[in-house]
Order: sequence, then C-alpha cells, then structure tokens
Amino acid sequence: MRTHRLATALSVLLGLACLWFAFDFFLIPETAAAGFGIPAWPQGDAAGYFTVKAGRDLANGAIVLTLLALGMRRPLAWVMLLLAIVPFVDALAVLGHGGSYAAALGIHAATGAVVLLAAGLLFATSSRAGTEANPAAREGNRLLDRSSVRV
Repeated sequence: MRTHRLATALSVLLGLACLWFAFDFFLIPETAAAGFGIPAWPQGDAAGYFTVKAGRDLANGAIVLTLLALGMRRPLAWVMLLLAIVPFVDALAVLGHGGSYAAALGIHAATGAVVLLAAGLLFATSSRAGTEANPAAREGNRLLDRSSVRV
C-alpha cells in the first residue's frame, strides 16, 4: 500500500509541477526561462517559444492529473513512461545550447528519472486492466471487450 501511495503522490506532484511551469511560462516567461538552464534565450518573435513550452506543460500536467483522477493508473503509467522523453530532451537542449551540466543533469535528467520512477511504481501497483478501483473504467472495458459485441 505504501508503494501505491508513493506512486500517487509522485503522479500528483509531477502533474502539478507541469501546471506550475505552464503558468510560470505564460505569466512571467523571463523569470521562468532563467530557471530552465539555457543562458541565451531568444529575443523578439522567437520568444514566442515560451508560449509553446507553456502549452506543452499545461497539456502534460492536465493529462497526468486527469488520468489519475479517473483512476486509470495503468494508462497513466504508459503516459508517464512516454512523458519521460520530455525532460531528457530538455537536458539535451540545455547541453546543446551552452547550458551547464548541473542544470541539464540536476534539473532535467533528474526530473526524467523521477518520471520513470513514477511510471515504474504505477505499473507495479496497477492491475493489467487498470480498472481495480474504477467502475466507470470497468464498464468501458466491458464495452470494448470483443466477446460482448453482438453481431
């Protein structure tokens, strides 16, 4: 049960962190950008990429928290596994654009490792169908079950 709670807590924290980063980049992009790890940020029209990053983070956080709220732990595990790509690519971006190893590894790669940990814990604590505590998901799976389709 402790592992289940840890997986849930990590999922909530990661989802909320994504939302925090999104609002930070929407509202105060200059300050948020400074914490990302790349020293020279784009100016003028290129600064619009801050909005792109904010939108990406908003969507990622919303997906994580929605799947968790729906009790869809197994699908959330798969989503987290895929979302781990984002911080590792961010680490490569920091290294490739003059950022420090400390920022690349300490912020982005470490985040990627935590996302992978959360995915692993979610896989370990969820049933194959991902419907153990979710009657709506069980009903949805029943509708998708080929054996219940009548021709």
